[in-house]
This record gives sequence, structure tokens and C-alpha cells, in this order.
Amino acid sequence: MSKKQKKMLWRILAGTALLVTASLLPLEGIPKLLVFLVPYAVVGWDVIFSAVRNIKNGQIFDENFLMALATVGAFCIAEYPEAVFVMLFYQVGELFQSYAVGRSRQSIAALMDIRPDYANVERDGSLVQIDPDEVAIDEIIVVKPGEKIPLDGIIIEGSSSLNTVALTGEALPQDVTVGNSVTSGCVNINGLLRVQVKSAFGDSTVSKILDLVENASSKKAKTENFITRFAQYYTPCVVIAALMLAVVPPLVLDQGFSQWINRALIFLVISCPCALVISVPLSFFGGIGGASKCGILVKGSNYLEALAKAEIVVFDKTGTLTKGSFNVTALHSANMDEKQLLELAATAESYSDHPISLSLKAAHGAIDKSRVSNVEEISGYGIMADIDGKKVAVGNGKLMDKVGASWHECHKQGTVIHVAINGVYAGHIVISDEPKPDAAAAIAALKKLGVRKTVMLTGDRKAVGEHTAAQLGIDEVYTELLPADKVNMVEKLMQQKSVKGKLVFVGDGINDAPVLSRADIGIAMGGLGSDAAIEAADIVLMDDKPSKIATAMGISSRTLSIVTQNIVFALGVKLLVLILGALGMASMWAAVFADVGVSVIAILNATRALSVKK
Repeated sequence: MSKKQKKMLWRILAGTALLVTASLLPLEGIPKLLVFLVPYAVVGWDVIFSAVRNIKNGQIFDENFLMALATVGAFCIAEYPEAVFVMLFYQVGELFQSYAVGRSRQSIAALMDIRPDYANVERDGSLVQIDPDEVAIDEIIVVKPGEKIPLDGIIIEGSSSLNTVALTGEALPQDVTVGNSVTSGCVNINGLLRVQVKSAFGDSTVSKILDLVENASSKKAKTENFITRFAQYYTPCVVIAALMLAVVPPLVLDQGFSQWINRALIFLVISCPCALVISVPLSFFGGIGGASKCGILVKGSNYLEALAKAEIVVFDKTGTLTKGSFNVTALHSANMDEKQLLELAATAESYSDHPISLSLKAAHGAIDKSRVSNVEEISGYGIMADIDGKKVAVGNGKLMDKVGASWHECHKQGTVIHVAINGVYAGHIVISDEPKPDAAAAIAALKKLGVRKTVMLTGDRKAVGEHTAAQLGIDEVYTELLPADKVNMVEKLMQQKSVKGKLVFVGDGINDAPVLSRADIGIAMGGLGSDAAIEAADIVLMDDKPSKIATAMGISSRTLSIVTQNIVFALGVKLLVLILGALGMASMWAAVFADVGVSVIAILNATRALSVKK
């Protein structure tokens, strides 16, 4: 419990003791009023102060104003104990609300407690402990066992296991050694690591994630915006209704004002919209926090809300549904030695970091880059380069057509990389990728959740794409697509969804930024937080598991269910008690329950959104 909450609790206890004491004193008239004003001031001074301050600022109709108006009105008709009790119970509700919100924020803060406090930097032969903000790119940092990795970098010495649970939700440690990239925010478990820094702290994974989580609340769901607008119109309306209830019936029915003023005050207490205004945003906040526990970063409650309406889910293939770790499985030469064919392809691809390029380089070994010049990477086709004075083209069939080489298909399954020298076909290399272990289960889970259609888009040739789609149970597959073709295809698929339905695109966040931006919801495979993924997508899966999409959709549906429960419950109870209050059938006790009781129940229900089964 925070210091503020403890202070509020002591005020409530003191106010309760003073209220009981005042009720036992045999006083009448002015002395009785003065005695009851003491506990009222103890528990309610901040509400009165906030109401006055807001009126000065032009914000008249809020819960502080309603509560102040109702309790001051109760004093005016000599209902002193009721006035104090209403304010006391209101503060009890506020304490519950503060505690619930605080617990939710603490849970998320603890989950996202990944910001490193310091970095051990090697300077002038000694180890210096400094703020991560002060570390320059290419400096060497030392990460001891038990410490957080403060900045993104590459291991140059040592090996260890990393705890990545704060980023991915995955409890299984990740083994790393020399040459491996490491991500800020992970915890070094057992080995001493020397890491060369590759990005400044402001551009690091941990910094981007913290910024993302902190700003998630700024992108509100439609339901949240509706509740905000609803409260703006609702509160003035109930004040006018209460005023009419206090004045019109006595004049029309020729009755005394006292009875109807009392009903109007009860009406005001009942009408406070606290339950909706607090519990709905808290539900979405909890849903985003629960998702982050599972390694799913949601950039705003609007995306969490939209995800529950997903009808079509479109996937990129390589690195999304498949591992993206290619291996050379066949070499078919047309007019040269197979080793020579591999050497030319690997040398041409030597400057590229594409997964296919990496597999070619890994299969060949050491490469003499001095032999290469005039490298041109043509998106959707391949690479052109001059090697030893020859014009070498390495890529797909479209590139072969472009250079005028007479090529042919391969009978083997896999991605086929064709090679041409000076426009003459030299042969092809077959590279195979395999689906991720949970990819088929992910597709099945999405269909079980009500997704109407699953689609795969790929630049691979037709046979490879169709084979992967059949393996995974995907409904439709479109192959041999250029990046621009993927955007056009998503445009066509967008026309197939219903008016309220949403299209989700899932990609690796590196080559799919235009498509991620065009879809209703873009989901990126974060790869432990790749910069491109975090920048381009609306939702980031930190551990690259496609099965987490179904988890995110489940969290979305559960969060919306909790929001709906709170709205129906709060409005239903308030409407019922408002009618009873207007008819004189509800007491101040019922009014307090309709306000404070409903708020507490709705808020406790909202905190359930934070609890998610991994």
C-alpha cells in the first residue's frame, strides 16, 4: 500500500470514529450540525476542494461535483449522519479503486522491470560502471552473471544462458556464445560475457519496449472513447434531471419540497459514473499487461479491441510460418563444377544479410569479398554483381528472364536459387526451409477461435508455397509475389471481410513494413525485439511463435468480455436504483451501493484481465 493510500485509510478510520462519536452525542440544531461537520471535513475535504477547483477550471460535471452537491444538500435538509456516511463510503470506494489500479500498475511495472541500472564498460584497461545512456556504439561492455544486459550488441568473448522471460514470456533459458547477438533487458544467468555494443541506449530494444508500454494507453479503444463521451453528456443530464425531480413534482402535486429534494440527492449519489469511467480503461490496461506477460506487446487498447474481430489472417512465409534458417540441400550445375557454382552464388551474396544469403555463405565458408564489385540487390528478384570481371546474376526465375538466361525448374522441393554468368545459365542451388514447430497448431487454433480464412503470401515459387500451405492447413496461398504485389493482394483481401471484421497481417517486420501498415492490424515476429518489428507493427510477438497470435486473440476476447460485463452491470444496477430513487423506494444506503459498491465490484472484475494463462 502506497503512502497516499495509507493516508487515505487513516482518514477513513478517523472519520468513522468521529461519525460514531457524533451519532452518540445527544445534540440538536446548530451544535449537531457543527459536530457532524468535523468527520465530514476529515473524510471529504479533498472532494470539496477538487469540485471547487474543477468548477474554476470549467470542468463542472464530474463525480466530485456530484458527490459534493449530494452531501452538502443532505446537510441542508438536516440529514447529517447520511451526508457524512455517503462521503465516507465514497472514500472507501476511492481507496479500493486506488489499490486496484496500483496493483495493476505494479504488476506491469514488475513485469517490464527490464531497464538496466548501469553498464560495466571497459575503458583504459579498467572496468567502469556508468549509466547505459553514456555508452557509445562499438564500446565493449562486460556483463556478469546475474546482471541485466544493458544494451544490444554482439558477444565477442564468453558463453552463457540468458533469461528472456521479461521480453518473451518464455521460461526456458537461451544459450548464447561468441558471435551471437544479445538483446538489452535479458538477464545473464551464469557466464561472464564481453559484448560489443551495436546501438545506443535510446535506440535499444529495452528503450523501445519501455516507450511502447508507457504510451500504449494513449491509443484508446472505441469503447473507451465512447465511455469518455458518454460521461460528458451523462453527468449534466443527471444533474438537470435531479434538479427537475426536486422542483417539478412538488409544484405539480402541491407537495412539500423536503421529500423531493431528498429523492433528488439520492438520485445524484446513484448517478456517479465512476464504475464505467475507471473500470473500462482499467480492463484494457490489464489486458495489455496480461499480454505482455506472455511476450506479446500491444501498442494500444484500440488494437487489442480490434483483434477480437479478426476474420482474415494473412501470413508471410519465411521467418513467420517457417524457421527462416535455410540450408543448401542440392546443387545442380549446367556447365561448371558444383563447388564453383556455390562459390559464385555465395560470393555474389556476400554483402547481403538475407537468410538465403546467409545460408549460401555458411555452406561455402570463407569468401574473398575483394573479387566482388558493382553489387545491385533487386527487390523481389535477387542480386547482380561483377565477380572477376564477369556479370553474375543470382536469384529467381524472373531475374533469369531479366538477364536473358534460359533456365529450367527443379524437381526438388525448396527455394531454388538460379545462377547466370554473362547472361548464360550456369545452374541452380536448392535451399530448404522448414515450418516452425507450432505453425500448424497456430493455424488450427485460429480457426477454432472463429477466423474465417487463413492466407499465405510468399515470393517463393508455386510448388514451394503450396507445399508449405498444405503442410500447415492454410486455406489460400499466393506465390511468386514481389513486395508491391503483397500490398495489392492485401487490398483485395480487405474487400472480402465484413463491415466490422478485421484483417490481420503477420510478418517478420523487416521486409513487410508496407503490408503491416496497410492491414487493420499488423503483427510482427519480434525476434527478441528487432527494431523494424517494433517500429512497423501494431502488435509484436517477442519470441517469434505464431501460436501466440491465438493467445493474443484469446486475451482480446476475454478483455472485451470483462468490459461488456462491467458496462452492463454498472448501467443495469444504476438504472434500476435511479428509478427506485425517483419513486422514493431507494434509501441513501441503496444509493451508496449503486455508486461505490458497483464501482468496487466493476474494478475488481477489471483486474481479472491482468491474469492470463501462458
